[in-house]
Amino acid sequence: MRGLAQTLVLTGAIRAADMSAALSRFGDTQDLIEYLTGQSLVSPSQIAEAIALNTGHRFVDLSEMPLDPSVVALVPTAVCRKYGLIPIDKRGDRLIVGTLDPNDIVALDDVASVTDLFVEPVVVARDALAQMFERFLRSDEELSELSASIEETSSTSEASFTEALEEQDSDAPVVRFVNLLIAQAINDRASDIHVEPGERQLTVRFRIDGVLHEMQKADRAIQDGIISRLKIMSSIDIAEKRKPQDGRLSVSHDGRTVDLRVATLPTVWGEKIVMRILDNTGQTMAMRDLMFSKINEKRFREAITRPHGMILATGPTGSGKSTTLYTALREVANPKINVITVEDPVEYRIGGINQVQVNNRAGLTFASALRSILRSDPDVVLVGEIRDKETAVISIEAALTGHLVLSTLHTNDAPSALTRLTEIGTEPFLVATALSAVIAQRLARRLCLKCRAPYTEPTEVLASLGFPHDPNDVPEIYRAVGCEACSGTGYRGRLGLHEVMTMTDELEQLVVTRATGTEMRQVAIAQGMVSLREDGWAKVAQGLTTIEEVLRVSI
Repeated sequence: MRGLAQTLVLTGAIRAADMSAALSRFGDTQDLIEYLTGQSLVSPSQIAEAIALNTGHRFVDLSEMPLDPSVVALVPTAVCRKYGLIPIDKRGDRLIVGTLDPNDIVALDDVASVTDLFVEPVVVARDALAQMFERFLRSDEELSELSASIEETSSTSEASFTEALEEQDSDAPVVRFVNLLIAQAINDRASDIHVEPGERQLTVRFRIDGVLHEMQKADRAIQDGIISRLKIMSSIDIAEKRKPQDGRLSVSHDGRTVDLRVATLPTVWGEKIVMRILDNTGQTMAMRDLMFSKINEKRFREAITRPHGMILATGPTGSGKSTTLYTALREVANPKINVITVEDPVEYRIGGINQVQVNNRAGLTFASALRSILRSDPDVVLVGEIRDKETAVISIEAALTGHLVLSTLHTNDAPSALTRLTEIGTEPFLVATALSAVIAQRLARRLCLKCRAPYTEPTEVLASLGFPHDPNDVPEIYRAVGCEACSGTGYRGRLGLHEVMTMTDELEQLVVTRATGTEMRQVAIAQGMVSLREDGWAKVAQGLTTIEEVLRVSI
């Protein structure tokens, strides 16, 4: 490792002072590499090139090298993942293997023994290798083999199978099955993993880009083992099967730590488990990553930069409300102000911000935590969700007494937040005075840029949908096609559709007179609010998503 550090400095990849500081903190350990790449002091490619120079091997840029699936298939998926390598070319009896560590003799010997070929190692970058794993090495086949192995184990030793889970090592079939399942979900960019027991089969589904996909079916015999293993990993009571429970677990994946929020739900066929993958990239999003239109971003920035007032994010579960509010917090947070949050649960841990976890059993509710927070001299307060009158009143009073308050509310659109707060029991005049802005949002799937195809929709169809266009100049829009990069779906990633309503004198008057949500919506649109559907049409015109997606998620 010392040689690698020197090589990085000599090649100009990093300054000597930065490397010296990193070495004094982490020493010659693998943590040093993770720190250097995590802090963007060096790139994974620079690390790989330094390893190649240090060991006398070639460096190969996988991103510029088309791989042959038949060559990749020469080495079993389990071996590739175990040793961090992938076959990239075959020339006669010589197999060229891209690896992170070209001096790993055990790995090279194993590859040689399973292929009966001479193995030539070359060095590849970790991020490029991870992309190739995602593209070529899926875990489905290995998961099927493991489920058969677990079924056999559970049927031969049913009595002690569950009790022995805590003592099982990392090579045990149940442990490998669960680890592979989570790794595959992360590789597939899933946001949730659903483990669902049935009458005859255990079904595993991944939610990818907001849509559930069935990934695995296994015999019911393995159900108890898999669920018990997940409960043990999440510190959930495995003996309690009659009531819902919550837990949390962390896994190491490709050199980074990924947190998962786990919830169990008793069903007629056993316990269903849903794991929310808390992707830490949500912590580092900037305002531009939220894909606001110019007018919506201007309105949102004006609201969050005010010294006091309340800002609400509304929408269904999984619509990105928390990510938007965290991004807003990072925009306003600095060492000169005190930022405190109260959440249930704390999804992302952010440095420099005081985060409080709700604990109903201990009496720490949103309302009680909020009272204590207001005695802790806050400047900015984030309330995870307004669920009742008490929390709503305290939050509004905080906004009226010089604090900037951010929170979420479950409503269908932005104007409905005003009527919802009064229905909860909050005085209308307090709502009208405290509220600065409401943002409603949805997440639509983003078109895959590698395979999207342009087309023109008939004018009559566009007119019936309310799509803004010139009948004499029909716009060119895009449809989803599907390719290898997007797993045949035509979509890769998601983007936000937004509706930002800022409070005006007219809206305040409507709130005080208890006007309907429809009346408030008409006034808000007349004053320049862009609806969710209109924001969606603008993003369709930009080639970012499709008409079908906008219709699916917006009203």
